[in-house]
Amino acid sequence: MPMPHRTFAQVAKRRLTGKEGRERIREVHALLDELPDYRNGPYADLRKWLMSEIEDSRVRSSAIHRDSIAVRREGAAQIALVGPPNVGKSSLLQALSPIQIKTGDYPFTTLRPVPALTRIGGVLVQLVEIPGLIAGAAEDRGGGRALLGVLRSTDAIVYCLRAAGDVHELEVVLAEVVAAGIDKPAFLAATRADEAEEGDLTRLAKAFPALEVVPVSILDEASLDDFRAAAWRSTGLVRVYLRVAGSVDEEPVALQPGATVTDVADLVHHELGATLSGARVWGSSARFDGQRVGREHAIHDGDVVEIVH
Repeated sequence: MPMPHRTFAQVAKRRLTGKEGRERIREVHALLDELPDYRNGPYADLRKWLMSEIEDSRVRSSAIHRDSIAVRREGAAQIALVGPPNVGKSSLLQALSPIQIKTGDYPFTTLRPVPALTRIGGVLVQLVEIPGLIAGAAEDRGGGRALLGVLRSTDAIVYCLRAAGDVHELEVVLAEVVAAGIDKPAFLAATRADEAEEGDLTRLAKAFPALEVVPVSILDEASLDDFRAAAWRSTGLVRVYLRVAGSVDEEPVALQPGATVTDVADLVHHELGATLSGARVWGSSARFDGQRVGREHAIHDGDVVEIVH
């Protein structure tokens, strides 16, 4: 018996996440081999989508972007790591993801935006390290206009400064972001928190009262967990776990706040969103576990949802 088409679609998206070029095309062909050969219906729609992925991957592989530093979005949200040069952004990115990049205790080790996927609360999120911004970036000094262009498309910003660092360095960065007209949900990661002295974090909180200060050290897993929690809050998204035939998927799906049962179903497959009658819900949005709710029931972060036809 073939895998349910909704489940197959979820599996396919997960297997393609983070793959590009030949690797992505090979994975698409493998998925096509596993797909039931129906001429019509949802499986045919899936086959059409996978075939289009082959062509899109070939186009992206052959394109040349000598002057572009655009970052292809992946995951449920895109969060930028922003700050002055040499504040530990690369080290933090490596600690939070499998990526291996050059790091050094000197400015401008990173010259182009570096994206990396990580799991936060079970959801794939893309972190993007932005090279150190300097005074005049909004007027294109140091290639700042292109870097700010990348920043403009992100969902949230993590401003980075060493816990014992000079607040003026980050004030320069913030001024350039404001001058570029960029306003995103944000918090301040006080990096190298293991080197902080008494009063350092209080000093940062006073200097940047509009930003939550989150101390983080790549040597302290608990602080990395605190960073992940703050990063997830900055996205504003909610996580929903799908329940099918009594089994709950370990990996949640992410939706915008205010999403309804219909939105959950539509994310799985548009046909399901159009035909469902309601759902059973476990979690804070339900009055009791397994409550039967209608199509327009608003879900909360952490809810478990079982679609009812």
